[in-house]
Amino acid sequence: MTAIIPAAGLGTRFLPLTRAVPKEMLPIGNRPALQLILDEAFEAGADEAIVIISHAKELIRTYFSADPAYGPRIRWVYQEEQRGLGHAVLQTAELLSRSAKSKSNKGESDSAVRLESSTSSFLILLGDALVSGCRASSEMVALSKANGGASVIGCERVPPEKVSRYGILKVENGRVVDMVEKPSVEEAPSDLAVAGRYLLDVKIFDFLKTQAPGKGGEIQLSHPLTFSPTSTRASATTSAILRAISRPSARSTLRNCARRRWWRTRRTRPQPWR
Repeated sequence: MTAIIPAAGLGTRFLPLTRAVPKEMLPIGNRPALQLILDEAFEAGADEAIVIISHAKELIRTYFSADPAYGPRIRWVYQEEQRGLGHAVLQTAELLSRSAKSKSNKGESDSAVRLESSTSSFLILLGDALVSGCRASSEMVALSKANGGASVIGCERVPPEKVSRYGILKVENGRVVDMVEKPSVEEAPSDLAVAGRYLLDVKIFDFLKTQAPGKGGEIQLSHPLTFSPTSTRASATTSAILRAISRPSARSTLRNCARRRWWRTRRTRPQPWR
């Protein structure tokens, strides 16, 4: 399994510090935040990680490439234009295809076939979102296996005044049926916000490749997730604490951290998983 970690963001909320240090490299104790996220991915069963950066963030690659515990397990992709999470993930398609070809040694010419032959799912862990209080990615992988390989989306409950910062889910009978990207309070279908963790089927790339840019010229995961048959059954798993290092106010104390809730995929009314 591959873990994809988008880390090409500009870090504008942390300016002027991020002119010199990428926000993903801000220290948590004696380690950068991104190292904790990589550890979470590998603990969940990922055998490799693809980290998406820009050329302005070469410090990230320099740091991890020099470490024998991480360097051989990380591959790098560059996103020069900040055009949304869907666009960032789409940059990894070629690398995933190469990985599939090397594992299968069949030499197929069609990239979609090669992707499907490599693995049925992959993790996405946002490079600026830390989770404490549970083994988030590991529990998502376990939940997916227990539900026939269903995709899983991590969520958090947010107050109404903050829904405009996130993708907000609409859930019916335990199934994700829609997602609205950064809605107003009036447009928000719920208070369940997507919060930095995904376990998705590789077929999502077929939808991303044909998706037209939306608001701000960005390509988001929102529409493909709700249109894909496997990902509409995506849901979440457990309770934890989100530490969003992209928002300075969320870093100071535990009181300022958002309470995350993950819901289990059911055809009946979802119940908190414990």
